[in-house]
Amino acid sequence: MITPVIMAGGSGSRLWPLSRSLYPKQFLALNGNETMLQQTLQRLSGLTLERPVVICNEEHRFIVAEQLREINQSGSIILEPVGRNTAPAIALASKTVMASKDSLILILAADHVIENESAFVDAVEKAIPLAEAGKLVTFGIVPTEAHTGYGYIKRGESVNEHGFEVDAFVEKPNAEIASEYFEGKEHYWNSGMFLMKASRYLEELNQFRPDIYTACESALANTSKDEDFIRIDKGAFEKCPDESIDYAVMEKTADAVVVPLDAGWSDIGSWSALWDVNSKDSNGNAVVGDSIMHETTNCLIQGSERLIATVGIDNLVIVDTKDALLVASKDKVQEVKKIVEQLKAEGRSEFKNHREVYRPWGKYDSIDTGTRYQVKRITVKPGEKLSIQMHHHRAEHWIVVSGTAKVTNGDKTFLVTENESTYIPIGVIHALENPGKLPLEMIEVQSGTYLGEDDIVRFEDRYGRV
Repeated sequence: MITPVIMAGGSGSRLWPLSRSLYPKQFLALNGNETMLQQTLQRLSGLTLERPVVICNEEHRFIVAEQLREINQSGSIILEPVGRNTAPAIALASKTVMASKDSLILILAADHVIENESAFVDAVEKAIPLAEAGKLVTFGIVPTEAHTGYGYIKRGESVNEHGFEVDAFVEKPNAEIASEYFEGKEHYWNSGMFLMKASRYLEELNQFRPDIYTACESALANTSKDEDFIRIDKGAFEKCPDESIDYAVMEKTADAVVVPLDAGWSDIGSWSALWDVNSKDSNGNAVVGDSIMHETTNCLIQGSERLIATVGIDNLVIVDTKDALLVASKDKVQEVKKIVEQLKAEGRSEFKNHREVYRPWGKYDSIDTGTRYQVKRITVKPGEKLSIQMHHHRAEHWIVVSGTAKVTNGDKTFLVTENESTYIPIGVIHALENPGKLPLEMIEVQSGTYLGEDDIVRFEDRYGRV
């Protein structure tokens, strides 16, 4: 049996403004109706699997849980209090798997595109005997061009008809060397996907990086479990070295094996990469959303709610969201991260949040903001409830648009239905719940001297945020 281990961290900088720090690309539907995380799990349907283990940032936990629920998946969700790269993350997952039984672990990134899913499953099946024999298998992507943006794996002698010894891991090459690799056909792109026994990984990690092994062991010695969430010891994990699995184990082990994979793989590392994998019209344009184009060629146009009209442009990326618009040359999209860095330096929220923010109970959209006021459209899922809370600096008016709200306002609890409203004064303890079977839609008007999200004192919360 195979346990999928899904690496779902990520900062959300390369696909800004669609991807943000609190909602990075693995949680977006970029090339289909399902999100990249959901697609990663769905493409494993041809394999016999144990429940998956997903590793993510603490701040993304409810997004992960909801996206698993949407595709009828359940699994363990390990919450990293800080990022420490892939070697420690895989160690945490391996030890979690070993708590029940030794299993093959299939380590996958949550933000990759694989167009030929049957070829991917076939490659995994070919790798299973190697992994069961104690090999640490990595999947090398058969190059389609002389790419300078990926690390490479040089193959050595054949192990069997499907795999090769790893001769060397190679850093990202310049154009000349990349061309040599492509022509020589002995190098593969380093995908960052692996298949191995959990026990074998831990053995090799303990041999080559006992400091990482010990730190992860300490972090798991004091865990707390809340449904599917596994919280590790923050203090212990903060002491863990930051290291990739390649540097920590794969470059040192004598049992590294590469299995070639030719399956239409992409890590969607830029807007131009997304243009590459999307379907295009007769003029070479990849378009999502409402658009009218005239004399427009070779562009990626990604809209949300507004019409995008273009005239006389070529080779551009246009990405429109509710609170930010990106226009960039397709040849310069690697520089988008410079914009994100500037947003961070200026303390602007656009690098971190979308205007529309998801919460475990639903979502809200900040539709208008002015001096001393803010207007939000709030959606509460059936049966969900916001925390019992109060604010020091703002009062709130709630107007129900559709559905039914169960409102706690001080010492009173009552129902508010469509076209009705209620007022929450400053300092009054209150709560909002959707007791019905349909989503609750309401408008919240905040007014006061300070309207920041940190002006919330929680007294009780079903999602563990107190």
